[in-house]
Amino acid sequence: MTDAAHKGPDDDLVFKALAAPLRRRMLDALKDEPLTTGALCARFPEVDRTTVLQHLRVLEKAELVTGRRVGRERHLALAPLPIKRIHDRWIGEYARAAVDLLDRLNG
Repeated sequence: MTDAAHKGPDDDLVFKALAAPLRRRMLDALKDEPLTTGALCARFPEVDRTTVLQHLRVLEKAELVTGRRVGRERHLALAPLPIKRIHDRWIGEYARAAVDLLDRLNG
C-alpha cells in the first residue's frame, strides 16, 4: 500500500461506516450543511437519540465526521477526505482498468 493509503483511518473503518444506510443518510445531511448534534438527531425522528449517537461514533471513528464544541452545542461537519481516498484508491483505479480493457477490446 502507498503512504497515502495509510493516512487517516483504516479503509475497513470507512467501508464499515458507509455500509449502514442510516449512516449514509447522516452523511448526506451533513453534506448539505454542518449541524448540531441535536439538529442531526431531529433529522431522524424514526430513530432514538442513542442510536443516532452510536452511528455518529462510528462515523467519527472512521474520520468521516468531525465535531467541535461551541458553548453547550456540538457542531458536526462532513470530513470528505476518507471518501476521496476510497474513490482514488478503489473506484478510480477500477474505472481506469475498465476503460483500458474496453480500449483494448475496441482496438
